[in-house]
Amino acid sequence: MKKSSNGKRKAPPLAYDSSKKPAIDTDRAPSHKTDKEAHEDGIVLRQFYPPEMANARAMQYVKGEIRRPVEKLRDTINDTQDDRAKTKAKAAVIHWFKCDLRAYDNTALHLAAERARESDIPLICIYIVSPQDFQAHLTSPARVDFILRSLEILKKDLAALDIPLYIKTVAKRKEIPDQILELAEEWGASHIYANIEYEVDELRREALLTRKAAEKGIAFNAVPDTCVVEPGKLSAKTSGNQYAAYSPWYRAWMAYIHEHPEALELYAPPAKNPRSAREKFRYIFELEIPDAPDDKLLSDEEGRRLRSLWPAGEHEARKMLGGFIEKRIGEYETRRNIPSVNGTSMLSVHFAAGTLSARTAIKRARDMNGGCRLDTGSEGIRVWISEVAWRDFYKHVLAHWPYTCMNKPFKIEYTNIKWEYNDEHFAAWCEGRTGYPIIDAAMRQLANTAYMHNRCRMIVASFLAKDLLLDWRLGERFFMEHLIDGDFASNNGGWGFSSSSGVDPQPYFRIFNPLLQSEKFDPEGEYIRKWIPELREVKGMAIHDPCGRLEREVFEALGYPKPVVEHKFARDRALARYKEGLGRSTA
Repeated sequence: MKKSSNGKRKAPPLAYDSSKKPAIDTDRAPSHKTDKEAHEDGIVLRQFYPPEMANARAMQYVKGEIRRPVEKLRDTINDTQDDRAKTKAKAAVIHWFKCDLRAYDNTALHLAAERARESDIPLICIYIVSPQDFQAHLTSPARVDFILRSLEILKKDLAALDIPLYIKTVAKRKEIPDQILELAEEWGASHIYANIEYEVDELRREALLTRKAAEKGIAFNAVPDTCVVEPGKLSAKTSGNQYAAYSPWYRAWMAYIHEHPEALELYAPPAKNPRSAREKFRYIFELEIPDAPDDKLLSDEEGRRLRSLWPAGEHEARKMLGGFIEKRIGEYETRRNIPSVNGTSMLSVHFAAGTLSARTAIKRARDMNGGCRLDTGSEGIRVWISEVAWRDFYKHVLAHWPYTCMNKPFKIEYTNIKWEYNDEHFAAWCEGRTGYPIIDAAMRQLANTAYMHNRCRMIVASFLAKDLLLDWRLGERFFMEHLIDGDFASNNGGWGFSSSSGVDPQPYFRIFNPLLQSEKFDPEGEYIRKWIPELREVKGMAIHDPCGRLEREVFEALGYPKPVVEHKFARDRALARYKEGLGRSTA
């Protein structure tokens, strides 16, 4: 993979660039605000997306007055069911890889391989590199690099089965459906399989592909795979509504899996292609992996560091899973919140890229627990399963309340919070210069590793939204632009929790005290000293508050900044601002 001419990647913007107006989708509610007004009111825009959806429009989704994109996709699947069932196999079958970069336990790949095997025709796999999708989803250069490295491994694995993997860059994201159908016609493929993604644009794209393919006599089959339990399968017994709180959702999720053990059935990799496939598609086997888009390139030094920290591919994912479950999962419950120890699985990057399925992880953990239930046995195993389940929960939320994909807080009444716009404070937060050691250590870990410990994600998110009173969507965007494991649903859900504007949030009056969080979860200061070299020689409890606990001359000699805000003042300001915002009309 090439590097930019100066060996550096372009730094992603820290905030919305009003010079880059997004393309407006007429199916979304138009904004009455100018770009300047929207930004001043706390709206952080993404390229290809319009400004924040109007409250009235969002309420129509809440009340079910508008068909959700996931419902429209299901309608399209049902409407084309007969035509797709009648489609006869021709010369090939296609599987379209997206966020499922694995051969093992891949639903759509399994179905495509079975269709090809039954018809004795070759299976062809494709992956579309879409620079505009990377821009729209704020995909970090680190994650793009991980995806391309995983594709290199996947291509070799499939080649060993005589299965070609065709990887193509498509410049304009709206052209992807037509490009895929053109490939199908070129190869004589009558069936295309893909796993469903639950972001709004992807759901609409798959509905469009299903219809367009049917018009051409091609069966496009979008199937559930990402979640252990498909979105839409769980609802409250009394109201029939989608769960908006995790605990009752999780109980229903477990009950569903216990009642439907097939939910944890795993699929083997596909069988070998007919021998003729390698000769017929020789040119595909010989194609190289495309380069990353220019704005997603890593420097040579960044690339070496991240390759060392994050080996790619599904073999590494399953190796990591096995090591965690066999050696460390038993202590997960007691060690998971301590950022200085190796207490978590570190598998989030593989879940995000799809090099590991949640089914595989949960089944492996459940089997280690010595039974067929998810709620018995080792506390460490039970807690870890419940943490993996959060990924399902947030995708269920995304599918049912699609306006969370459109710059809108889940809790619509939080729209009117008046945020601060202090560029110096935001820059200090981004660069790890807030004067709060636990915050700065976490942000520097992110800058160096493209990763941050989950407890620290909560601490720094609370600090941005409540101590600094900055729009949480600034932080949400910054995380996506820098994390190697950035997943839209989980990232959005986490920021909603920390800012109290999301699904199943902490109450707005619960504001993390960064000093107490530091003392509780990094009691010896090991994490802080690792990431903040200025403080490595600080002894004892002063490590948590060097400005307040050291003599002035000693502190100033460290070269470490003073706190950008005083926590008590910031807490009182946040409480007042939240109360004021919640008291305003959301009409």
